[in-house]
Amino acid sequence: MPEPKVLPIAARAAGCPFDPAAGLYEIQKEDALPRVKVPSPLLGEFDAVAITRYEDAKSALSDDRLQMGFVFDPDQPRTMLNQPGNLLNYNGADHSRLRRMLTGTFTIKRVRSLRPMIEGIVEARLAALEEAGQGADLVTVFSTPIPTQVICELLGVPYEDRDDFQRRAKVGLDVNTTFEEQIQNLKDMDAYMSTLVAAHREEPGDNLLGGVVRDFGAELSDDELVGIGNMLLIAGHETTASMLSASAALLLENPDQLAIMRDEPEAVDGAIEELLRYIAPATIMPRQAAEDFCLRDGEVIKQGERVVVSILVANRDPNSSDRDLDVLDVRRPPQPHVTFGYGAHQCLGQQLARMELRVALPALFNRFPGLRLLDQDQKIDYRTTALVFGVNKLPVAW
Repeated sequence: MPEPKVLPIAARAAGCPFDPAAGLYEIQKEDALPRVKVPSPLLGEFDAVAITRYEDAKSALSDDRLQMGFVFDPDQPRTMLNQPGNLLNYNGADHSRLRRMLTGTFTIKRVRSLRPMIEGIVEARLAALEEAGQGADLVTVFSTPIPTQVICELLGVPYEDRDDFQRRAKVGLDVNTTFEEQIQNLKDMDAYMSTLVAAHREEPGDNLLGGVVRDFGAELSDDELVGIGNMLLIAGHETTASMLSASAALLLENPDQLAIMRDEPEAVDGAIEELLRYIAPATIMPRQAAEDFCLRDGEVIKQGERVVVSILVANRDPNSSDRDLDVLDVRRPPQPHVTFGYGAHQCLGQQLARMELRVALPALFNRFPGLRLLDQDQKIDYRTTALVFGVNKLPVAW
């Protein structure tokens, strides 16, 4: 039997960071489900079944026989994938129990009520960008502070703590850190989040974490509340910050697409969906089989086998559309994607992420209609090896 290929955790094409690596397209064409080796900073290198087709991705992510596989083990070192309260570490009834405590906060109606707060934050960051002047880094002045301030408002994080809060979130998603660094970083996150939980236990704030404490605090341990807070921090901050930066970079490189985002308000919702599909910032979604079962035409996945879904290439599966999905087209008719996952573990905060993108991107290009890269010859510093794809720096002028 041939040795399984290594599937890099950020498998994007060399020189074309928005495109899947050629190897992903190759295994997408294989008749049998391929086995690959997946490198991971938290789990080490592990063998897994690679899911690269859109319909297979939906089937896998909605099948409760494929579980998250990171059930909390108190005898192992504490990591983001081994922490109580983190929805990623639960399956079945335990997952449903925790998820229902948070669902009410992320309904479409509730998220719409947050729009004025988000618009205020975006306006403040646009003013900060103008004040920073020509050559300002869009990532540090605009893209990152917006979701940081939104999630801090939702968790009740004091303004003076936000830089450290943001730094710890970034380390938590950096695949270039060591296992030891990840453990220490989580200790720091736990220590800080414990102070927030204690404050909310004393006097629940009028925010997301305060609401969970007020409504469900008697059912949750402090350890679970800390895990919930850490999960919301990571999920609600880094992915949206990365989408804002990557979307801005991509649109600056495609001025015809940028013009549609800037000049056609009625096209914005569809454009955001296309950007989410095309960029797909979350690289892979892992699962583990709880029992033997068939996923595709008699293809057996054995109990205990790990499975990784490549979101990026599943969103480009040519069998899921009669149009070329490797082309960015913000006027494209709605094209389903799995950027937010699928099934029971589908991203809880996806409506909030969409709202932040819908407010921030048109506002950016309308405030600065001449926005451009500071140096037209500059190579954009993409973050291609992180768990969440994005841009490290994006100096701009207008």
